[in-house]
Amino acid sequence: MSTSSNEVRGAPCWVSLVTGDLDSAQRFYGAVLGWTFRRTRLGEWFSFAFRDGAPVAGFVAPAENLSLPAAWTPYFAVDDADVTAARIRERGATVAVGPLSFGAGRAVLAADPDGAVFGLWQGEIFRHWRVGHGTAPAWLELRTRDAFTAAIFYGEVLDWAGESPTSCVVAYEHDHVVLRHGNDTVALISGGALGEDPDPHVRPRWHVHFRVPDLEAAVEAATTAGGSIASPVGTSSAGRWVTLRDPEGALFTVLEQQG
Repeated sequence: MSTSSNEVRGAPCWVSLVTGDLDSAQRFYGAVLGWTFRRTRLGEWFSFAFRDGAPVAGFVAPAENLSLPAAWTPYFAVDDADVTAARIRERGATVAVGPLSFGAGRAVLAADPDGAVFGLWQGEIFRHWRVGHGTAPAWLELRTRDAFTAAIFYGEVLDWAGESPTSCVVAYEHDHVVLRHGNDTVALISGGALGEDPDPHVRPRWHVHFRVPDLEAAVEAATTAGGSIASPVGTSSAGRWVTLRDPEGALFTVLEQQG
């Protein structure tokens, strides 16, 4: 079942992994997160991940001449990819790819002024894919140098806090900028990342958090499958979490929720 990006504009509507080896990536994430995969009508270099029959994420192995690093990227719904791409450029940020026609919509890959990579999507989206619900990520977090500056950039580009009833709402809570769509918390923006640090874990970037039933089992599966641990185990009101690195270097966080 699908709907239009107009219905959730400005909110996260998908996450995608760029990988250099689609088959190897599918084996790794299948072992760690229990996902299954299906190829799409977009071609042999694209697939969708599913859990319990519901969509989770996209996997893409781009053409070699694009030279994109392995990474997880959130996509935000927009009603006009060209207009939004122009807003990005006007604010000193980078449009790396697109807008490109892509299946049932149009896509853009961009980087914000601090270098954190994100995407835009105009077109059909999965109706029941919502951050914090079902098989979608538990949440997304932007770790950047200055949370307020980043919130202003994304707010202007994605029309957060706009007049439309479908616009996202932004608030400052517990040292984070919190993004909500309706009653759902869909993203956090945290300050303190270091733009020039050689460790990509602390450079400005979007972090994707996936739920797991057993944190230790997920960590063991990841290290057995060729991944590595990128952070100590952390605890928050949501539960226990740890950031992992897949065999190609893409970072992602697994969360064992409380209760």
